[in-house]
Amino acid sequence: MSGMTYDEFKRHLGKANLSAKEFAGLLRLSPNSVTNYARTGDVPAHLAVIAALMGEMADHRLDFKPVLATLDIEPNKRRGTGFGASRQISLQLQKGS
Repeated sequence: MSGMTYDEFKRHLGKANLSAKEFAGLLRLSPNSVTNYARTGDVPAHLAVIAALMGEMADHRLDFKPVLATLDIEPNKRRGTGFGASRQISLQLQKGS
């Protein structure tokens, strides 16, 4: 079960005056990992909660950015290297006898 629809997610980001790319940057996520949820239409619960809280804080004129700036969030590691960019290893082949 998803956290919320991507449209609702974008509405919360709009209340917080953030784009999906800016949201990703604040959380040290790849922008593509956030915008890819538009394809499925659903956003995971953990990102939905964060976006909803940011929207509510902005509604109450509470600035959430300084709070996030104090956190030592490590960026997500890239999962793959992409098509055709896999690591290559050197094989030493022996000629047959």
